[in-house]
Amino acid sequence: MPASMWQRWLSKLEPEISPRRVTLVAPSEFHLNLVKERYGELLAATNAECFGPETELILVSLAQPLETIDDSVTEVEVRPENVSTMLYKRYRFDQFVLGDSNFFAYGAAMAVANQPGIAYNPLFIFGGAGLGKTHLLHAIGNHSRETKRATTVCYVTSEKFLNDFIDAIRRRRVDDFKARYRSTDVFLLDDVQFFEGKEQILEEFFHTFNDLHQMGRQLVITSDRHPRNLATVEDRLRSRFQSGLVTDIQPPALETRMAILQLHADLGPKLVSTDVLEYIAATVSENVRELEGALIKVTAFAAMTSRPLDLEMAKEVLGELAMGRKKAIEAFDIMRATAESFGYTVIDVQGKSRRQPLVTCRQIAMFLCRELTDLSLPKIGRAFGGRDHATVIHSVNKVKQEIRSGGDVSERVESLSKALRK
Repeated sequence: MPASMWQRWLSKLEPEISPRRVTLVAPSEFHLNLVKERYGELLAATNAECFGPETELILVSLAQPLETIDDSVTEVEVRPENVSTMLYKRYRFDQFVLGDSNFFAYGAAMAVANQPGIAYNPLFIFGGAGLGKTHLLHAIGNHSRETKRATTVCYVTSEKFLNDFIDAIRRRRVDDFKARYRSTDVFLLDDVQFFEGKEQILEEFFHTFNDLHQMGRQLVITSDRHPRNLATVEDRLRSRFQSGLVTDIQPPALETRMAILQLHADLGPKLVSTDVLEYIAATVSENVRELEGALIKVTAFAAMTSRPLDLEMAKEVLGELAMGRKKAIEAFDIMRATAESFGYTVIDVQGKSRRQPLVTCRQIAMFLCRELTDLSLPKIGRAFGGRDHATVIHSVNKVKQEIRSGGDVSERVESLSKALRK
């Protein structure tokens, strides 16, 4: 296949992989139809070669509703009407790769799934796109139903909740809408930040939240930011979000990215060498979905071109990603930016003084070194004036606690992290 054809048509397909299914999502119906017509047989043969003949290949477009892929989801009835909600079977706790960046969120989600309505209600999980928030929502729903700790589970995106509300108003069936969403045992809402600036839906969700919470039903909500940073959401709703447990998911460290890649590589029949996985993990650092997509692109390209899946080929296929990668963040850059934000110098941060707020400044800088670099704990300690790894662990855990409380430290860490990643 000519490289130009790969780049124009096949590289635009977004892959999703599960143990017995590969789904390729085209950006439009036109793109989907052309790929099916020209490359359908090639893709089917490649899928069989890469993942085995028992693995199903599904081609869909972004315009195609998820409801059309019936066997990839579990249908869940919600009282009092036969309203189905989608729970992806592949989004389970045992398929979630643990690391320092998501360990606390995973533990909280597992606790909620085992004791819905009792442990951490509501549970609010925030973090960037593609880090696993949606995976945890579905895992909670699947686990709650399979263990019979909940009879009814409702997973819904905030966009669908809004669209259903608009449709209910148009059809004059608001009471049906309320009955549908206020009668579930576990309510899972994805991307609540979508409600910002929409007063009427915020009012409706406020009452939905209150009714469910007062009945002891479990609520789990995700967002791309801490609830206190949802600027156009009313204080009364933000305070309710923070009345339970607020936890975050950070971009995965190198070790976690490697574990994620290895998990997905093991699903295919072809061995992917460690140096290829390390290259992908180093190239894609911020988004788990992009990480999985990069692996599938490399393995698919190797199968279609009958070339060995080696490091040279991986660099060729992911060249654009590698060129777009930003310069690696150094510990000194982090110390300097953090020190300046507090009015100190790098020498102050590396020094022995224990006065406040210098100690907090130093702890934040250590936390950011752990999150934004691939440095080991001992190396971070050495960069901070020869401190030991136990000091670094204490600092990282201290800042994590402050972030979960949503105070000034949380805002400062978020601001510094964004500035350093630019």
